[in-house]
Amino acid sequence: MCGVVGIFQPRNPVDAILLRNAVDAIRHRGPDGQRTWFSEDNKVGLGHARLAIIGLSDGPQPVTNEEQTVHAVVNGEFYDFERLKSDLSSRGHRFTTQTDSEILVHLYEEHGVDCLKFLRGEFAFILWDAARQRLFAARDRFGIKPLVYARTANGGVAMASEAKALFAAGIRPAWDYESFFHATHMQYVLPDRTLFASIEQVKPGHFLLADEGALTLQSYWDLDYSVEQPQLLEPNESEIVESFGSKLREAVRLRLRADTPICCHLSGGLDSASIVGLAAQMSDQPLHCFTVSFEEDQYNELSIAQRMADHVGARFHPVSVTQRDILENLADAACFSEGLAVNGHLTAKYLLHKCIKQAGFPVTLSGEGSDEILAGYAHLRADLFSADGRDELVSEVTKTNFASTGIMLKQGPSLPLDAIRQKLAFVPSYLEAKGTLGYKLRSVLNRSFLASFEGRDCYADLLAAFDVPGQLKGRSRVEQSTYIWTKTALANYILKTLGDGTEMAHAVEGRVPFLDHELFEFVKTVPLSMKIKGTCEKYVLREAMRGIITDEIYHREKHPFVAPPVSRFADAYARSLMHDEISSASFAALPFFDQKKLLELVDKLPAMPDEERNAYDPVLMTALSAAAIHTRFRLS
Repeated sequence: MCGVVGIFQPRNPVDAILLRNAVDAIRHRGPDGQRTWFSEDNKVGLGHARLAIIGLSDGPQPVTNEEQTVHAVVNGEFYDFERLKSDLSSRGHRFTTQTDSEILVHLYEEHGVDCLKFLRGEFAFILWDAARQRLFAARDRFGIKPLVYARTANGGVAMASEAKALFAAGIRPAWDYESFFHATHMQYVLPDRTLFASIEQVKPGHFLLADEGALTLQSYWDLDYSVEQPQLLEPNESEIVESFGSKLREAVRLRLRADTPICCHLSGGLDSASIVGLAAQMSDQPLHCFTVSFEEDQYNELSIAQRMADHVGARFHPVSVTQRDILENLADAACFSEGLAVNGHLTAKYLLHKCIKQAGFPVTLSGEGSDEILAGYAHLRADLFSADGRDELVSEVTKTNFASTGIMLKQGPSLPLDAIRQKLAFVPSYLEAKGTLGYKLRSVLNRSFLASFEGRDCYADLLAAFDVPGQLKGRSRVEQSTYIWTKTALANYILKTLGDGTEMAHAVEGRVPFLDHELFEFVKTVPLSMKIKGTCEKYVLREAMRGIITDEIYHREKHPFVAPPVSRFADAYARSLMHDEISSASFAALPFFDQKKLLELVDKLPAMPDEERNAYDPVLMTALSAAAIHTRFRLS
């Protein structure tokens, strides 16, 4: 796990100082060494900040082939690399390190851009092919690792793991107003955009090619859900459960490969408990598990997680996060993550990974991705029940998932969602929630910003970003919803902002076994009735993990990792802190919000009913995190 930078200037020499500045800007990602490399003609510069995980003593980058005609910098992990390395060695390739990263240049020699078919893991890389005079860069299938880029003068391109590296390389730091409009009206930017002007991102499952003539982006993988067909035969449940369990076990086993200590996230939920249970069975020493603890009982899963750790003989590390912690560390969490917060869970994840690093663990396994591949979210059950006309169950889902209300389940009036309904013939429940959140956020935006987007429909923009006929039409409602969620919420928030952003702020590598693409290809063939069985979500996972996890977790309903809303439990200190920040001159420089309306909102918090305060929490967190990013990066 590392930070990467690449600059290609076909008509100008690369500025060595700017490249080194860019690497230094993401030194937090790779504290174990920083290096730069330049091509002989100075058209290309590659930079790398290394976090040593595999091949601790011999892994400086760039990695190169025998003839030194292919150079690459890699962020992430290539799993099962020993097998690929053995095969490549038998074909005459010579390796000079013990790292997994080195297989990339030799696979590229053999297969060109098709080398992506052989890569299994979470990764982003930048590769220079001197023979073809071509830059080749790619991002893993789900977008676990970030990769952003900016087109530069005279047909060049600058790429990096984080936008702050591009700022250091000379890209002007400025807001992308259109992306901020999207983020405030539906929470997410479009899949190929960032919050920053001129800085785009390579989409998950895509690669970029740049030469002297052009820059192109192409897809190499997509979710490709099958068109819905009648289920003619009853599924063989025991066979599916056994196969799923075997494939998940393999995904965990591959991610336990490291030359450094590994720990695990552990909440009170099924997903992290499953990873912990399987990892414990494969570990020679007791696992170390880290759990966030909140002050409010409704949100605190400490005791459930403790019992799971005891169940597998793991060493348990609670990480206490208070309301004050959430507010006081929000600016750092948002700026390292380069994303807007909608809840205090961003700060909680930031503090969790800080404790993990301080305890000496540069690698952690988490349960992220399970809800996406196994339809675990409450809003996906709501989509299924509404499709089947079971409205009473939709209401029941809403009642029993208070933590999702206002973020993943709708609350209050909504922005118009006609563009979604016209295209899909229904509105995914989570987009209904975003419509209600967008309605609240819109109410505190200033008139001049809104006027510049008069008549603009961000939800029409969203669907225009997808291949609706090829990837959505004919699929079940659950799979259509999951597709859009995976490309927006998962890639742009859960994996990038909550995941990589808070992990790599402290040089911690996050690994996500549930997003192993070979596991996903199997799960796609599992009938939906084995994912949501009756009212029970992730049925196949529960059955595969029975006995490995505690009975308590086996029977427990899904609860998303959400921090107590600071607006709901706002004491005098919290209200004072929010009031001071929003009334400050630096906040006034932020070109999007109406200060007066936000201050009125803070003053109204004590008199609001709990449900309303919960629903307005994302509004305040968005504004506070935007102000931090604006000030820290000096955005114009």
